[in-house]
Amino acid sequence: MRRDIILNNDWKFAKNEQLAKVYPNDWQTVNLPHTWNNIDGQDGGNDYIRGTAQYVKSFNTSQFDITDSSKDIYLEFRGASMSAKVFVNDKQVENHCGGFSTFRCDITDYIKGGDNKIAVLVDNSENTTVYPQRADFTFYGGIYRDVYLVVADKNHFDMNYYGSNGIKITPQVNEKNAKVTCEAWVTGGDAVVFSISDGEGECFRSKAAVSNGYAKTEINIDNCHLWNGIDDPFCYDVDAQLEFNNEVVDCVNTIIGFRSFFVDPRKGFFLNGKSYPLRGVSRHQDRLGVGNAINLNMQKEDIEIIKEIGANTIRLAHYQHSQEFYDLCDKNGIVVWAEIPYITNHMDEGYDNTISQMTELIVQCYHHPSIVCWGLSNEITVGGKITDNLLKNHNDLNLLAHRLDSTRFTTMAHAFMLDIDEPIVRLADVCSYNLYFGWYLGELEQNESFFDEYHSKYPDAVIGFSEYGADANPELHSSRPVKNDYTEEYQCIYHEHILKCINDRPYLWATHVWNMFDFAADGREEGGKKGQNQKGLVTFDRAIKKDAFYLYKASWNKREKFVHLCGHRYIDRCEDKTPIKVYSNMPAVTLFVDDKEFETKTGDVVFDFEVPISGIHKIEAKAGMCSDVITIKKVDSPNKSYFLEEAEPVINWFDKDDIKQGFYSIKDTLGTLKENSDTKAIVDEMMNKMIASRGDVAKSANNNAGLQKMLDKIPLESLIKQAGKAVPEEMVKQLNASLQQISKKSGNS
Repeated sequence: MRRDIILNNDWKFAKNEQLAKVYPNDWQTVNLPHTWNNIDGQDGGNDYIRGTAQYVKSFNTSQFDITDSSKDIYLEFRGASMSAKVFVNDKQVENHCGGFSTFRCDITDYIKGGDNKIAVLVDNSENTTVYPQRADFTFYGGIYRDVYLVVADKNHFDMNYYGSNGIKITPQVNEKNAKVTCEAWVTGGDAVVFSISDGEGECFRSKAAVSNGYAKTEINIDNCHLWNGIDDPFCYDVDAQLEFNNEVVDCVNTIIGFRSFFVDPRKGFFLNGKSYPLRGVSRHQDRLGVGNAINLNMQKEDIEIIKEIGANTIRLAHYQHSQEFYDLCDKNGIVVWAEIPYITNHMDEGYDNTISQMTELIVQCYHHPSIVCWGLSNEITVGGKITDNLLKNHNDLNLLAHRLDSTRFTTMAHAFMLDIDEPIVRLADVCSYNLYFGWYLGELEQNESFFDEYHSKYPDAVIGFSEYGADANPELHSSRPVKNDYTEEYQCIYHEHILKCINDRPYLWATHVWNMFDFAADGREEGGKKGQNQKGLVTFDRAIKKDAFYLYKASWNKREKFVHLCGHRYIDRCEDKTPIKVYSNMPAVTLFVDDKEFETKTGDVVFDFEVPISGIHKIEAKAGMCSDVITIKKVDSPNKSYFLEEAEPVINWFDKDDIKQGFYSIKDTLGTLKENSDTKAIVDEMMNKMIASRGDVAKSANNNAGLQKMLDKIPLESLIKQAGKAVPEEMVKQLNASLQQISKKSGNS
């Protein structure tokens, strides 16, 4: 029978191949999972080590009792980022490109009795063939998931096909009756016995003969127990036994779930024939100080936090996550969007890599009932150019996904600047958009207008909300929060608005907060922290649930009654009356100030109060049997630790009365100003500065027609505020004075 021997301990590691040759005594001893970027990939500067590193492990065959020549021996890597060349006794046995999937090497003919050496060259350097190469997250290098030595009988389930276990179990559900197609690919063997068990005493079996390395049979199960999301995530166990000469020589297993689903362009997602709005979060796998070399307990903690918020779906971005995490989603009823790291920029030389990564994703994750769709790409048109090669790549990926899996649909996540009329928008079965109006640019209301325009123009097309978010540093606070101040308070305002936008549009097939957790993006240096994207509802170390976390918990978690007072970290306040915000899934909240009842409000999720303050005050919120307490203090001057040193005060350059009517001003939209050649010339130089101030993505999108169309709808004043110090106040005043000299009656001069 098969044996899986874990090989995680006592590897020798050197950061690059040359270092190992020059300084052989400087090798470090490491245990797997391991990454060399757990610190420098999170400290900002975009200077983390990208290159080739070497891992070496020696072993003796007697350690594992694998001297029997009747066995086949494989190495199994669960994740090595981004590419890996594997050597056994100085002979190359594998070259795998793709950092997020399982791959195996047949080393039967390469090992010898006694001492053996495994060497792995792992490479996360920049190249033009392996995805990802450009994105807003750190590309950690290392062997960051488990490694196994697999010892199998000569007759065994196929281990050479894209890291799968050699079986394919396909349930088709009609109401509560299921037909299960069972397939197996094997090396040797006479027959395969498939068993499907409900874990409660009932088991269904069927035996299939092996012909040319393939076996197939069907099992019918009447009145099956459905996998029904978070309410009842029931799974069946599947065992496949390979027989040879009437003896069982190999066995593999998996789980399956019986469910049906579809998406209606007007009513959203349906599970098992019933409306089931998908409302949830996205997740990156890394952690502070750990990188992507996480363990199972960390993954369990992540799923528990996601369950607490009440989410019923996760977009697992932007790559294949560990099988253990998909298992957790299966067992907890979380609907999953799974995708490959075909992201940001298309590479003509990366075609084969997208095909292999999609194949590995689908083949390895095929049996997870939690997964309902395969993501083809993310924001792949951000550079603005849609080429024939890009379109062909996506068409081929779409066809591949349907050929490998006829039971799930395909999807894409489009950048906000991609025009809704572009054919690629509806290339996949369904689509979603990543919108950041109210954070990166524009106003919050543009999120509603975007979806309303899309749904009105394409009522028979499915649309979703795949990313939205605002960065928040839990150390930063304000009673007058504004866009881009990185305060917890603005993140709350942002998400309150977006949550209402979503609730008012039931046709959105799925919505995913970006992001559940802060994550590493080593190119970032903003918001008071280096190397982090802070859009998470929970901090990078999972230690702090930001206030916005509780907004969603109040809206989505129907099982745990609670009340949350925002502002636990916002103590010092200058104003005579301070805003107090409460989130709760109870219908009424009573506020107490210094143990005296202050006010009771009824409502839904969000409860806002105004409280006079004069000293140190105990604030308590009660809802039913639930309560929460904070302490606040009246101070004479602002606590400087609550805002960024470079932060500007709330900008209000001109009141309405200051603007001369009938003449152009910065309060006009960019589109209006571009219609007049004189005003267009005035703003062009300033716009170039603003685009440059937003980093690489904005620079590459400068000529994007879809982006320009969106910018045209935004008042120039709003865009200037977004640019911050790139447009000084004196320049704003001069700009407005110049525009005020041009009459709107003058026409296009």
